Amino acid sequence: AGGRGAGGGAGAAMAAGPRWRERLFALYFLSHIPVTLLIDLQALLPAGLHPRGLTELLQWYAATFRDPMMLQPPEWFKAFIYCEAFLQMPFFPIAVYAFSKGGCKWIRTPAIIYSTHVATTLFAILAHILFHDFSKSEHLGPQTQRERLILLSIYAPYLLIPLLILFTMLYNPHYNHVEKRKRK
Repeated sequence: AGGRGAGGGAGAAMAAGPRWRERLFALYFLSHIPVTLLIDLQALLPAGLHPRGLTELLQWYAATFRDPMMLQPPEWFKAFIYCEAFLQMPFFPIAVYAFSKGGCKWIRTPAIIYSTHVATTLFAILAHILFHDFSKSEHLGPQTQRERLILLSIYAPYLLIPLLILFTMLYNPHYNHVEKRKRK
């Protein structure tokens, strides 16, 4: 037991290292499913398809956080929502399964693709929030720097968590282990 203790402890710590992140990632993807289906897709579907309560929730959110993109999305923003609906949404349950189970190395490549795609879209969205002139928007947008930062804080986790996923997939030894090929 004495010889195994030091090495076993270090190995166990490395194996357990990504577990808190896997739980965070599973929760992130699990929470994304109802948000996408009940809120985000309202921008693409005809009015009246969602229950009135969900439509009112979206209108409350847009007014409270001054997010006119959700009520009257620019075409580029709609393109991102289409990607969310048809590319990301099918991935969400797979990611929930993999990260809930833990230790699924096969999730590495799909998670890299997902996180890179989402981080790229979020840079455009955050730049729009920070620099766009919302004074001509039909729906109330952020007018002050404080309002822009509040809206930015709503979108920021959708950049930060995918960046953490990307970092974990690229640099954590659990996911980044490259198998050595046998020489013949």
